[in-house]
Amino acid sequence: MITTPLRVAVAARSTFPLHGRGGLERHVYDLVQYLANAGVEVTLITRPAARGAVDQQLDPRITVITVPYRTFPGAGKRGTTIIDRSTAYPLFGLRAGRVAADLVQKGQIDIVHGLGASVLGYAKRRTKSSAPLVLNPQGLEEFGATNPGSARLKRVGYLPLRRAVLACARAADRIIATDRALEPVVLHHLRVSPDRVRVIPNALDLASLDSLAGPADGQRVRSSLGIGADDVVLLSVGRLEQNKGFHLLAAALGALQEHGRLPEKRWHWAIIGDGPFKQRLRQAIDAAAIGDRTKLLGRVDDRTLHAWYEAATLFVHPTLYEGSSLVTLEAMAHRRAVVATNAGGLPDKVKAGVNGWLVPAGDPSALAAAISGAVGDVQKLASFGKAGREIVEREFSWDAAGRATLALYRELLT
Repeated sequence: MITTPLRVAVAARSTFPLHGRGGLERHVYDLVQYLANAGVEVTLITRPAARGAVDQQLDPRITVITVPYRTFPGAGKRGTTIIDRSTAYPLFGLRAGRVAADLVQKGQIDIVHGLGASVLGYAKRRTKSSAPLVLNPQGLEEFGATNPGSARLKRVGYLPLRRAVLACARAADRIIATDRALEPVVLHHLRVSPDRVRVIPNALDLASLDSLAGPADGQRVRSSLGIGADDVVLLSVGRLEQNKGFHLLAAALGALQEHGRLPEKRWHWAIIGDGPFKQRLRQAIDAAAIGDRTKLLGRVDDRTLHAWYEAATLFVHPTLYEGSSLVTLEAMAHRRAVVATNAGGLPDKVKAGVNGWLVPAGDPSALAAAISGAVGDVQKLASFGKAGREIVEREFSWDAAGRATLALYRELLT
């Protein structure tokens, strides 16, 4: 706990519960909540709440300032993500960063902590006497950092956003890499010196997580869909976008079923999430002839999500590129073994032969082989699940990440 008042402005384009519950949204929520619990005076600068969001769920100790996030009709639909992120997002960053700069100029803020391009306006206004700037660029998707095979057209589309993030990086006193595996990626793409980079992982609030669901809740959601206690449940969680690789997992499961390499007892694939790739994913499921085994559950509330972690036999994350992957950490926290690709920061979490299986991104055959081996060894699933929980407790809890964040703030203020 800190002993003197510290005033921090956190700027982010999205946060839970105002804008959904993706990885960025959960990270921002947990960050500001940890800081508030530690006695920090937190000002959160973000966009207005999405329709139907519940503002009251944010801690009343956190001051929220909203700035416009103006985009175009139909944004968020398939094929519009890059355009939105390269136009509306940098403009939001200019507005949000200017708000932070005004607060600093008034002497109300000691540290500015920005996520992605959300502090662009502050980066452009910074002077030597301004409050220190901490930048967390997250997964650097706009650089193709965790997807080396990104199409050229996609890289061109992300050019304005890359320029915005680079401007923020040039102005930042410290830049956070969210995984050890991403540290060289940050150094390469943001063109910064190693002494300005600190590794602080995205983390979980384990006390809160443990309160959401237990084994009985897992049995309840299984029963609600007629899934037997001994049936194998493969769980995947994420926004339904092509980069999540769910269509490749569908092909892998189809091949396993066709060749009789899944257990004779019933098996099910549960997918939690929604997004513009939903129809294409349905087509992939139909092509693999696994429609009767697949549950497309859409968006669910937190308690239901965590009940499904408890219901799962194995968590499968077939992503093509990734930043840190909080959903993988959540599955590990629920003591579930993991099959994942080696994209982004996942190798920092999933240790082959310890708590799961790592396969090359974009390789359905490798996914199939790993899943087949995993579901055929019940004892290994249990021991891997236990090891995964221990990894989260040791390296990816907010007790550890929060202390590291406060230490970074103090370093910049001394």
